[in-house]
Amino acid sequence: MRHDHEGRVVEIGARTRTIPPALRRALEHRDQGCRFPGCHGRFTQGHHLRHWAHGGPTTLSNLTLLCHRHHRAVHEEGYQVARLPDGTLQFRRPNGHPLPEVPPSAKVPGDPVEALRARHDSQGVRIDARTGCPSWLGEELNVGWAIDVLHPLAQGARPCPLEQGSPVALQRPS
Repeated sequence: MRHDHEGRVVEIGARTRTIPPALRRALEHRDQGCRFPGCHGRFTQGHHLRHWAHGGPTTLSNLTLLCHRHHRAVHEEGYQVARLPDGTLQFRRPNGHPLPEVPPSAKVPGDPVEALRARHDSQGVRIDARTGCPSWLGEELNVGWAIDVLHPLAQGARPCPLEQGSPVALQRPS
């Protein structure tokens, strides 16, 4: 165990590949979940940044927490992770390009319903009990008109039957 000049623990080590409980607790306190960008999974495994088989020590500075999926991605899919001199982790894709850090999620307001109402009021949006109700009255679909409207290469575009002044009620074939 190594301490800084103020007595804080800066390094904890073990002589085996497996992570002892005290080191695991320190690792969980520092990392707070999976460190892969955007993950933050809570069920994690300790990962040696420099592999134990290649002489990497089981120390706090050589370990990080990864969830099972991202631990497998680092070992089997070619993703890379390294600790930079300032202590931050840098993740790289299998092609060597760095993975960008994911920004934190947007803050949810204390009263999200009231915040949404205020936003709608500022934009002039009025929502009532009939807002989600369709204006369709159950009449049959004019397939020719629908194709003309929806298909960009439709031939002979026809105006909507309502625009032509035709009656809304269409007769069903017998």
